[in-house]
Amino acid sequence: MLKETFTGQGKVMLLAGGGKIYTDIAARFVRSERSLEEIAASPYSRNIVQNILESGHKAALEFDFFLFGVEGFSRVTETQLVRKRLASYLIKSGRAELNGKRAFSVVYPQRIAQFGAEVTLPDAHTCTLTGHDLANLIRQWYDAGLASGLPEEELRYIKPQATEFKAIIGMNAHALLDWFSIRCCRNAQAEIRDLAWKMLRLCRKAAPDLFVGAGPNCVQLGYCPENRLQHPRCRGHILTREEALTLLRAQSKEHFADLLAENGEA
Repeated sequence: MLKETFTGQGKVMLLAGGGKIYTDIAARFVRSERSLEEIAASPYSRNIVQNILESGHKAALEFDFFLFGVEGFSRVTETQLVRKRLASYLIKSGRAELNGKRAFSVVYPQRIAQFGAEVTLPDAHTCTLTGHDLANLIRQWYDAGLASGLPEEELRYIKPQATEFKAIIGMNAHALLDWFSIRCCRNAQAEIRDLAWKMLRLCRKAAPDLFVGAGPNCVQLGYCPENRLQHPRCRGHILTREEALTLLRAQSKEHFADLLAENGEA
């Protein structure tokens, strides 16, 4: 039987992370002359964490680690997800022999499932198939392959990118801030953006001091670095990097002119 869900319905669970914060302890080791025992016994300092975030020296954030469980997302999103190198992944196997017990699960946009198009079959017969119909045909073919004794590690070559994946994801706070800056952006594909925002909401709840300024680049930087590729919904509302630099240069010129005037050099 085909198990069908739609993008936006994926689940994310925070398995570990938050609670005790280690960023402030890690930062103390860089400059403190106190003993290891004294540093480790120091009370938590929100100010140190804020200073780390504001300074941009985020190496200390790598000592706070977060572990997520995800399900209900497609292989399309898995492919984009693993492009992030500073992370650990364990993804449910697609080749282990489960003797036909593996659910044939697909995740795709609802309008794709409902969209119908006329196709021509090998006998020249034409018919109209929806995305749901195509997924169900592949499922039937897959089940027939299992019944014939073909190994799942070979049958899976015909599975669609809509196939669901389940995974454990581990990232430290530094990597998460970087990942959120890209994947929470409106330019990110809808499904991975949905995943990123669900992860961010969990992080903000578990460790608000670490993620108080987290979000897409425009939130973290105060401008959009996408420039001409800025999302249409953001144009006119958020300055691009080029626009922000133009304003800063104009202000700098005015300030320099004022300095010259004060010193009689105008």
